[in-house]
Amino acid sequence: MSNTDASPTKAFSTLDARLEQALASGHIAGLHALVLTRDGRTIAERYFSGRDYTWGVDLGVVDHGADMLHDLRSVTKSIVSLLYGIALERKLVPPPEAPLLDALPRYADLADEARRRITIADALTMSMGTLWDETVPYTSAANSEIAMEQSPDRLRYALDRPIVEPPGRTWTYNGGAAALIGAVVAEGVGQPIEDFAREVLFKPLDIDRFEWIRSWDGVAAAASGLRLTARDLAKIGNMMLAGGRWNDRAVVSPDWIERATTSRFDANPDNGYGYFWWTGTSTLPSGGDPLPWYAGFGNGGQRLLVLPAARIVLSTFFGNYDQPEFWLPPARLWTDVILPALSD
Repeated sequence: MSNTDASPTKAFSTLDARLEQALASGHIAGLHALVLTRDGRTIAERYFSGRDYTWGVDLGVVDHGADMLHDLRSVTKSIVSLLYGIALERKLVPPPEAPLLDALPRYADLADEARRRITIADALTMSMGTLWDETVPYTSAANSEIAMEQSPDRLRYALDRPIVEPPGRTWTYNGGAAALIGAVVAEGVGQPIEDFAREVLFKPLDIDRFEWIRSWDGVAAAASGLRLTARDLAKIGNMMLAGGRWNDRAVVSPDWIERATTSRFDANPDNGYGYFWWTGTSTLPSGGDPLPWYAGFGNGGQRLLVLPAARIVLSTFFGNYDQPEFWLPPARLWTDVILPALSD
């Protein structure tokens, strides 16, 4: 079949069998939830029992279901990008090329010559040029995000890291950048980011249940604290697929979606990075040109992946937190189950 012409009822005829085989083999261990849509129509929806955590707090074995909220972890960053885009469209926040410190005036004392060169875009692309390390386990204070969360002023910590190279030159994964953009949004809109999200994103999408975990200072954790259902996460992907519209209502500008999901750095050999959105391509087993996708990725296997050419949205929840050896299952679900089933 072609990449775009199969109807939802004809596509994915082998999905169930492929999924059962992958589950039995252990190749997609830790799967909690899966919602797959095509052209906005649900193709597959599955839920499983499994041990779960929320921001490190053990919830025990949870019987996951359609109404169950789940940590998004760093998919939260991608949602924060959308919120910044909405605020930008409303002229409530400075544009990406503006100096980051100008948007956070209470930290004006940090505005030395080098730090003033850091722009909002440098934060959105994780290219601030500051010393930051999230390669060590998130159970260790040597991890920069954990050190930020334990500091007396999280934003000051993220802003005041030593500058090791000019901003805008090199991509370095940086949860502090998301905390700073979250603060820029809250500062600009004059309300906590979770309240702004409820008003401008969740309510228009009929998302009436969510949680946003707060750090010790009472501020919502913009790097990793959002909790949604798998269905509602898929709604966000479908809204983006529809050019930022939902039920004939404009939610996010199509211009911002394009800007945010355009690769600006090579984050690793396989993936690019835009404004808090990962980018890449996939080739169907049946052949054809590589198809571009964009996605939010979260610790443990959380995913929101959009494949525009095939009108596909996939949201997944896994429980493999802080276990790098188990970060392959979401990729295997995509390459060994979804793409082959799409090709059949």
